[in-house]
Amino acid sequence: MPETLSPRRPADVPAEGASRARAGLWSRTGVRLAVLGVLALACIAVYLFSGLGGNLSFILGRRILTLATLVLVATAVGISTVLFHTVTANRILTPSIMGLDSLYIALQTLAVFVLGAFGASSLPGPLMFGVELGAMVLFSLVLFSVVMGRFGRSLTMLLLVGVLIGGMFRGLSSFLQRLMSPEDFQVLSDRFFADFTGADPALLGFSAVIVVALTAVAWSYRNELDVVGLGRDLAICLGINHRRFTLVVLVGVALLVGTSTALVGPTMFFGLLASHLAYRALDTQRHAWTIPGTILAGTIALVGGQWAFERVLGLAGSLSMIVEFVGGVTFIILLLSGGRRR
Repeated sequence: MPETLSPRRPADVPAEGASRARAGLWSRTGVRLAVLGVLALACIAVYLFSGLGGNLSFILGRRILTLATLVLVATAVGISTVLFHTVTANRILTPSIMGLDSLYIALQTLAVFVLGAFGASSLPGPLMFGVELGAMVLFSLVLFSVVMGRFGRSLTMLLLVGVLIGGMFRGLSSFLQRLMSPEDFQVLSDRFFADFTGADPALLGFSAVIVVALTAVAWSYRNELDVVGLGRDLAICLGINHRRFTLVVLVGVALLVGTSTALVGPTMFFGLLASHLAYRALDTQRHAWTIPGTILAGTIALVGGQWAFERVLGLAGSLSMIVEFVGGVTFIILLLSGGRRR
C-alpha cells in the first residue's frame, strides 16, 4: 500500500514563514552591508593611489598615516554614537551633549592662557594626550557616579547636567579667550577644529589599542545591546541589570569620544552623520549590523571627504568644517522630523 503524506500541522506554517522572513532580512541586510564595505574599500583605494607622483614613498606614507587616523576616528566616534543612541533611546542626541568637547576646548584654552601659544605648542604630545584623555574620562566618571547615584535611573537628569556643565566650560573658555593676545588666540582657534592629518604616529598606535579593544567589547555585547535597545522595562524583564549596564556603556562611550577628541580634536556632529547613514542604509536596529555599518559609513564619509578636500577643493578650508556642516544639517533634519525611535 503506498505511503500517504501526512498533512502539515498548522503550527508549522507560521514557523516556516518566520524562518524564511528572518533569512530574507539577514540576506538583504548582508547585501547592504557588503555594498557599504565595497564603497569603503573603493574610497580607500582612490584616496591612497590617485594622483601619486614625486616622492612616492613619502607621499604614500603620509596618506597611510592620514588614512589610519580617519578610519580610527570613524570607528571611535561612530560606535560611541550608536551606543549612546541605544542607552538614551534617542537618535537625535550625540555624546558631545555630555560636555566632553567643551571640556577639551577649555583645557586647550587654559593651556594657551597659562603657558602662551609657544609654551602650549612646546608641550610633548603624549603629555597633552594623557592629560586631555584623563581629564575627560575622570569628568565622565564623576558625572555618571554622582548624577546616576543621586537620581537613580534618570538619564534625562544626566544629560541636563552634562549640558549645564558644558555651558560652564564654554563660558570659562570664552572669558579666558577675551583676555588673550590676538596672536595667542589665533593659535588657539586652530585647535577648535579636528585635524585629521597631523596625528602623532605614537599616539595613533596607543589610540588604536583603546579603540580596537572597546570595539571588541561592544561587539561581544551586541545581543545585550539589542535587549537594552528595547527599553528599560523590557531589558530588566529579560534579565539585564539596566543601571549597571548603562553605566558601563556610558564609560565606554566616554573613553571612545575622549580618545578621538584628544587625538584629532572635537567632532560634534560627525557621529550623528555616520550613524544615520548606517541606519538608513541597513534599515535595522540590530547591533550586529549597525556597529560594522557605522564604521563603514563613517569611513566612506571621512575618507571620501578627505579625497574631495585634497583633490577637488584644493585644500581650501577644512575637512572638519565640511563634516560638521553636513552633520549639523543632518541634526536639524532629524530635529524637525523627530529622531526618537519607534
